[in-house]
Amino acid sequence: MQIILDNIPLLLQGIGTTIALTVLGYAFALILGTALAVCRVSPIPPLRWAATVYVEIFRNIPLLSLLILLAFGLPDAGVLLPYFWCGVAGLSLSGAAFVCENIRSGINTVPIGHAEAARSIGLGFFGVLRYVVLPQAFRTMVQPLVNVFIATVIGSSLCAAISVVEITYVTQQLNIASAQAVLLFLVAGALYLALSLGVAYLGRRVERAVAPGGSRPLRTADRLQGAAQA
Repeated sequence: MQIILDNIPLLLQGIGTTIALTVLGYAFALILGTALAVCRVSPIPPLRWAATVYVEIFRNIPLLSLLILLAFGLPDAGVLLPYFWCGVAGLSLSGAAFVCENIRSGINTVPIGHAEAARSIGLGFFGVLRYVVLPQAFRTMVQPLVNVFIATVIGSSLCAAISVVEITYVTQQLNIASAQAVLLFLVAGALYLALSLGVAYLGRRVERAVAPGGSRPLRTADRLQGAAQA
């Protein structure tokens, strides 16, 4: 464990970079994904087609390939970005496709009668989304969006391939210096696990807060068990 104790500042730097990558990547993915979801349910066909093409492309490109394309392809196009921001861009572009589909699925859970009632009182497309559809849909979107956040935490480890000094990159460098791969990657795995469990815990708290009456909604399994007992 001496190698861990001697390099705590470096590990803390890696943790900080991982958190920054995750928060920024997810924030931009949430913004872009929401805009794409609005386009996918809009009444304008070109917007729907463009959003669909985006989702199908970025949902099916491996994140590692996307990161390498951004880090080493952008300079050839005359665009110079620090590797950190290439990592943020890759996480955002990939995550936005999944955020879009989760939000669209949440929108589809809202009864169509609610939207029609909103239109009947004079609300336009964006008014219906803002005041009627999205507030109801958010309750069903919490857990899927938390899953995207956790995937962003895990995906940030691939930024080590473009020399971003996050947890995995630090672990690789320490392994090269000490040849203690098992110990070091166990520690790295524990750090990712702790971050993911923390996000999952916060997600459950948010899910309880937005549930009707502020209580946690019953899972499908709980409903089935209750029906069987009755």
